[in-house]
Amino acid sequence: MAGTSVERPLPEFIENNLRGLVEVYEGARRHGTKRTLFAGSNHAMGTYPMEDQLALDCAFRPDGFYGLSKAWSESLARLYWDKHGIETVNVRIVSCLPKPTEFRHLSMWFGHDDLFHLDDRVINVESIGFAVVCGVSNNTRSYWVQGGANDDAVRLAFKPQQNAEDYAAEILAKGNLLDAVAQRYQGGSFASIDLTPKDKRGKHS
Repeated sequence: MAGTSVERPLPEFIENNLRGLVEVYEGARRHGTKRTLFAGSNHAMGTYPMEDQLALDCAFRPDGFYGLSKAWSESLARLYWDKHGIETVNVRIVSCLPKPTEFRHLSMWFGHDDLFHLDDRVINVESIGFAVVCGVSNNTRSYWVQGGANDDAVRLAFKPQQNAEDYAAEILAKGNLLDAVAQRYQGGSFASIDLTPKDKRGKHS
């Protein structure tokens, strides 16, 4: 939770999100820590189109250096499980707020009650190994496909109850205020940052 969480120049992520996380895991290894909960992000997959429904084994498609740092961090967690036996639950957090407030949240809201429920399950599950869970509530319009016998959320007994649809009328009345690029990608406004327009991109000779 201490890492940089907004889009910034790459050196800041190297120091705060990459090197900083190595220090966390090295400390866990020295002190015999059994398990960590890693605050991942949906921005590691932020350039998937809005209409795509994603499974947890989808390929990384970061929407910037922040998302890239989260993709790298999940691999670091896997390394420390495989080589040192430190369990990790990687929670790909979406929009964690007391209540949804904008159009995008209808699909990507993670309510605080569901967050606290997930925290409790991560702390109290007997054994989990290396796991990946989408930190999202039980939203009617969710972009994420969860469930199934081998799903890590099932192994954790994580059962989110909140639903952004309860706030849909209020949100839809305001309309979608994001720019055209942000409306197209799951990373929202992060996908718009430092984007090269298609007509400005290099051409093959």
